[in-house]
Amino acid sequence: MKILVCISHVPDTTSKINFTEGDTKFDTNGVQFVINPNDEFGLTRAMWFKEKQGASVDVVNVGGPETEPTLRKALAIGADTAIRVNTEAKDGFQVAKELARVVQDGGYDLVIAGRESIDYNGGMVPGMLAGLTGANFVNTCISLEVDGTNATATREIDGGKETVTTTLPLVIGGQKGLVEESDLRIPNMRGIMMARKKPLSVVEPAGAATETAAVAFEKPAPKGAVKLVDTVDELIDLLHNEAKAI
Repeated sequence: MKILVCISHVPDTTSKINFTEGDTKFDTNGVQFVINPNDEFGLTRAMWFKEKQGASVDVVNVGGPETEPTLRKALAIGADTAIRVNTEAKDGFQVAKELARVVQDGGYDLVIAGRESIDYNGGMVPGMLAGLTGANFVNTCISLEVDGTNATATREIDGGKETVTTTLPLVIGGQKGLVEESDLRIPNMRGIMMARKKPLSVVEPAGAATETAAVAFEKPAPKGAVKLVDTVDELIDLLHNEAKAI
């Protein structure tokens, strides 16, 4: 089985976020970037298929040279090869189109993507990628088993879970549950050293057009001052007349 894991290069959740150029550009100064958490769950599951079923695992990212340390981390975790599509990721449709060409050229049986990235939270790339490549698709996937060309997946739905059966080729939008947080792997020194020798190929983009553009960014409003009250009656009055909550 040949697996491709899509890797997004995202800011660490502890990073302080700022914007420049009139709040139209994300300020990367001082920001640490990591593998998108949903993608990391998928990568760890791919490692299970590699170790238990002899699958080969490639990772791919759409982005500039600054994303290569993130791809190298994925290689250190255990991926066999990495591919970087040499263009800035501008919107979900453009990213899906670029990834579709990689999928089609590589002849992958299973594509594991995170259901969404934690920076833009678009949640659209896996579904569009499946549509562009003609693969089956399971979103919000929390469990995946593959037997030959047959796959059994469990996904989250409103109010519960749903188990479905399908066939390869398959694209999934994965999340926590594919593996538990305790199963995530931290690259060891041997893995880091081996990652330096593993192939990381750079491919030129297909030139997919962007369909959307970020006009401006706005931070959440700062929290207001805390008002302390002494009685329940005063609290009810404030909730009713000032906060308009009741």
